[in-house]
Formats: sequence, structure tokens, C-alpha cells
Amino acid sequence: MNLSDLGPAKGSRKKRKRVGRGPGSGHGKTSGKGNKGQKSRQGYSRRWDFEGGQMPLVRRVPKRGFTNIWKTEYAVVNLSQLSELEGEVTPQVLQERGLVRSGRKVKVLGDGEIGKALTVVADKFSRSAREKIEAAGGRCEELKA
Repeated sequence: MNLSDLGPAKGSRKKRKRVGRGPGSGHGKTSGKGNKGQKSRQGYSRRWDFEGGQMPLVRRVPKRGFTNIWKTEYAVVNLSQLSELEGEVTPQVLQERGLVRSGRKVKVLGDGEIGKALTVVADKFSRSAREKIEAAGGRCEELKA
């Protein structure tokens, strides 16, 4: 093998489309843009919601209520999921185990039973979760926002 034998992979190099170079090229006259009209003009770009003059879907569908942009959403963890863990349970531990995505606030709910004393650190606890953890001899620590 010589250096002169090397070349680009088959099909990786493609010639650019040269438009407006006469009728023989197949891309002459209207340069592949069809005939007349707004879309054939230079600089034309369509709005994302334009549907050819038809009332756009975003304006056709009814709008009701509102979305609270300050709402805090919690990643929910149940006691049944915590029963498999040992020692101190923090949001970082839950993240490593794949129970919670990173950057989420964690709320512990009381679904399931817990048979051992755990120290659970989370942003919020339901009343039943707090009672069950403390009944098992564990501790609940709330993170301050």
C-alpha cells in the first residue's frame, strides 16, 4: 500500500449542486425552485406555524387554565424502594442507584414497609413515611431550600 493509494471512502465526497448554469445542466432557468410564487423568491423563510393560510393548529385548539411557573416538582421515592438500601440515604445515593434523576428535589412517600433503621435525607417527607421510618428506629432529615 502506498500513500498515493489512499483516498476518501466511496460515496463520502459529493459534488455540490451548481444551479442556474443553463438548460443543459438540468438545474438551469428556475434553478430547481419551480415557477414563480413566494417560495421561489430569495430570502423566503416560512413561519414555524404557517399552514398555508389555514388557521394554525396552535390557534385552533382551545386554551384553558394556566400553568404555575413557580410550582416545585418532586421526584417521588417510596419506602419499598428505600428498604433495599443501607446506612444513610441521601439524594446523591438515590441518584447513583438510578431511583432519582440529578438535580431533582426528592419527596419520600410511605408506600411499603421498612424493616431497618435508616437515616433518610430528603427535601420532603409524607406523614406516613416519617412515622414508618421513625417507628423502625431511623431518622428523617429535611434539606433546607
